[in-house]
Amino acid sequence: MEKALSMKVLRNLLESRPVNASAACRIDCGGTLDIKTFYYPLHHLSPCTFNIAIDMKTRVRLLPYSSGQIKVSSKGFGTEEHPADSAPFSGPLGLIFAIATYFRVEGVHIEIVSESPPRSALGGSSTAAVALIGALSKALALAGDGISRMSRKQIVLLAHAIEEAVAGIPCGLQDQLAAAYGGVHAWYWPSEPADPSFKRTEVLTKEDYTTLETHLLLAYCGVPHESQDINSKWIDQFVRGKARHLWYEIVSCTNDFVQALTVKDWGAAVRAMNKEVEIRRKMTPEVFDEMGVALIDRALAQGCGARFTGSGGGGCIWALGEEEDIRTLRPEWADILSRREGAKLLDARVAPTGLRIVDWGDY
Repeated sequence: MEKALSMKVLRNLLESRPVNASAACRIDCGGTLDIKTFYYPLHHLSPCTFNIAIDMKTRVRLLPYSSGQIKVSSKGFGTEEHPADSAPFSGPLGLIFAIATYFRVEGVHIEIVSESPPRSALGGSSTAAVALIGALSKALALAGDGISRMSRKQIVLLAHAIEEAVAGIPCGLQDQLAAAYGGVHAWYWPSEPADPSFKRTEVLTKEDYTTLETHLLLAYCGVPHESQDINSKWIDQFVRGKARHLWYEIVSCTNDFVQALTVKDWGAAVRAMNKEVEIRRKMTPEVFDEMGVALIDRALAQGCGARFTGSGGGGCIWALGEEEDIRTLRPEWADILSRREGAKLLDARVAPTGLRIVDWGDY
């Protein structure tokens, strides 16, 4: 009876005032090091993952719906509707239904609109999870369900835990962190389970964002990525001890990249970035398809750094370099991208804030 009452209050709340939330996507360097499989054995090297939150938002809107049902609509992934007590956690919308089930909601329509291309390796699914948890925790708190407004840290850890449980494989934490916190950060990982789950270091402040943007370029290659395939190979190689020494070098490159970017030494950052990518290409050449190879070759020829986002295998590639080099590279990348339908340059503006819930301000 108590749950039925709270769901009725929730539907009445959503009828009078739908809840809207948004969170930011990201580009990155040093990914995979945010997975426990890697950062515990490598803890003596102080592994970190770097990301830039991009002002390319995933927006979630909670609307009232038929009692007992959960409906999810997502641009690029279609629409599904299921009874709340038997919603599947598989398929492209499985994570969203898993989160709704965790909060025991029903009679809700979850509408998701992402400004990033579907499966573009910008962390879109994790971003949607962060936005949805923020929206649901706030809505249920307003409905008097005994749930207090969750902190950004709580939202990040819950989003990651549910995603990892549904995926059935080890998952990293960086996507949720960029989505919730925004900005330009290095994230450092714990040495033992009792340590905090992450340590945040601001690499560049808001005053530096405009400058940083003139040194960035971001491209969508027109084909979706398959992160599980490449991540699974990296995990399998690492667990079996194959080429593990290369991961020591990846940690070193990522730390060098962060240190260089902190002082805006673009040349040193480019060298560290390219070395990290070169190592990963040795382990998994398929991180770049034919178009990706053309883009990275052009970037290197222009003296820039270029890297896949996430774990590659399609999706996006981003470049870093001196302002003049990036300006020259832009039309060259645009020409390469014009050869494939759907491929294009994307806006690489930095998102200064992460999770936002409309009408209730920033977290």
